[in-house]
Amino acid sequence: MFWYKDEIERVEKERNKLEYEPGMIFYGSSSIRLWDTLYKDFAMFYPINLGFGGSTLEACVWFFERIMQPFKPNHIVVYAGDNDLGDGKKPEQVFSSFQQLCSCIHVSFGNVPFTFISIKPSIARWKINHSIDYTNLLIKRAIDQNASQTYFVNVNEKMIDAKGYPVSKFYEPDGLHLSAEGYLLWKDILLPHLLSVNDGLLNS
Repeated sequence: MFWYKDEIERVEKERNKLEYEPGMIFYGSSSIRLWDTLYKDFAMFYPINLGFGGSTLEACVWFFERIMQPFKPNHIVVYAGDNDLGDGKKPEQVFSSFQQLCSCIHVSFGNVPFTFISIKPSIARWKINHSIDYTNLLIKRAIDQNASQTYFVNVNEKMIDAKGYPVSKFYEPDGLHLSAEGYLLWKDILLPHLLSVNDGLLNS
């Protein structure tokens, strides 16, 4: 995990600059890291962006205590997993990392609400889309059957066209990272969910 050194140190420095106690943690890979409008989009939740570039779900588990230790969040939002699959991990291995992450959250924060954003389809990784779909199925099934206060938010349905192929306007030219339109779509999907789950908190 040594190759994450610079990114983790960057996250720690930015974390220490935050001028309020964060209520909602956004954690995961570059899809979180590069969300430039995140603080504005979710301002009512007092968010903090703890994403780090290139992160896998495995790395999210590895660095969890180091990054999360100072905080007491009301909600955690995670996006990660496609880098694991892109590196050749099997869906079952990625699912195992997801389960480990759930355990980390439970041990550190009890039954805090946890939202997992589905692993997105992408043009650049279309050859492994079947693995992406299967990993999402494993994670969603586990959440639906066993998890309390854990939520699966499916962004994939809105990111594909009638033929099931990723819509190019939602991606940067590399076919992997989200464009401004992609982030706007994610906001439009995620915000109503977060408002619903945290309604009591916002009104208290």
